[in-house]
Amino acid sequence: MPAPTPQVLLDAMCTLSPEFVAIRQDIHAHPELAFEEQRTSDLVAERLAAWGYQVHRGLGGTGVVGTLRKGSGGRSLGIRADMDALPIQEATGLDYASRHAGKMHACGHDGHTAVLLCAARYLAESADFNGTLNLIFQPAEENEGGALRMVDEGLFTLFPCDEVYALHNSPGLPVGQMTISAGPLMASFDRATVTLRGRGAHGAMPHHGVDPMQCAASITLGLQSIVSREIDALKSAVITVGSIQAGEAYNVVPETAQLKIGVRTLDPKVRTLVEQRIREFIAAQAQSYQLQAEVVYERKYPVLVNHAAQTETARQAAIRLLGAENVLERPPVMGSEDFAYMLEHRPGAYIRLGNGTGEDGGCMVHNPKYDFNDQALPIGAAFWAHLAQSCLS
Repeated sequence: MPAPTPQVLLDAMCTLSPEFVAIRQDIHAHPELAFEEQRTSDLVAERLAAWGYQVHRGLGGTGVVGTLRKGSGGRSLGIRADMDALPIQEATGLDYASRHAGKMHACGHDGHTAVLLCAARYLAESADFNGTLNLIFQPAEENEGGALRMVDEGLFTLFPCDEVYALHNSPGLPVGQMTISAGPLMASFDRATVTLRGRGAHGAMPHHGVDPMQCAASITLGLQSIVSREIDALKSAVITVGSIQAGEAYNVVPETAQLKIGVRTLDPKVRTLVEQRIREFIAAQAQSYQLQAEVVYERKYPVLVNHAAQTETARQAAIRLLGAENVLERPPVMGSEDFAYMLEHRPGAYIRLGNGTGEDGGCMVHNPKYDFNDQALPIGAAFWAHLAQSCLS
């Protein structure tokens, strides 16, 4: 059976989409934080099983993998969608707004899940391919590394994938457009927790104490010289002191001060250099202020690097679907994404899907007024279906 033309595929997804818009809005109304996605994973598993997928649950705690085999082909493909929400109080006023205070789908993972479910139904009921399709519904993308946990628990051993792909909605990019670029696409994310220990004193007699606040202020300003004077200007690095906590009174020199520092880079060598220099700089600053310093440095998400061949595969699929004028390249961004862990283990690519501009889908993610644009749902689903049939033809 010949594969359907891109327009036929888009039309089919538009016909299916009302069901999945309703699912998306239901998930939106019931957001679940990292590793708590029980209701969402129940919904996903139930739908996949009804369409004939073999369903495996429990990887990463609440992860779901649906496997569908057609024909006798030996190739296998993985497609990932994330399911978790954020600890944000929603302010959209939508009829389907979050029913749980302090929890919100403010990054569009409800949309990513519904997009892949829509494609899953079409691929099970209407598509002809030759190989194995693994649909990976991942928990805990937001800061908690659910992708790494799934990989560590045997994702690619239990479900071999020759290639793996994921997408994310992109506010500011018109619906009907996608961006696909090879190479480093999203930054690594590391964090340092610094504790400075001095000696408390009365604020009227600071000479009896050793003030950690002076050192904290010096560190906050001085760290930026690592980026501006020690990193190649053609490379990228961001150091953010996001929190300083010390003392509670006006007239007390605090005993300790704690700094929370975020670090993002697009190059593994720069990542290593920045960690080394942060440690050295803080140690030197603490010594100059007669303080003790403890640095807990955590390497979190690695740089997300799109593989060249898989990026081109995705680009050509998108061009056939949307036209070359609607498939763009964009420079890397300094946000982070734990799909990077999967790309360290299997070749693949990460794609951005237009969520709209202005008031129609243009509100940035991680904002209390953000909402996934349901007009993008059939486009994303058609892309996954077309990519799957192309890879497993």
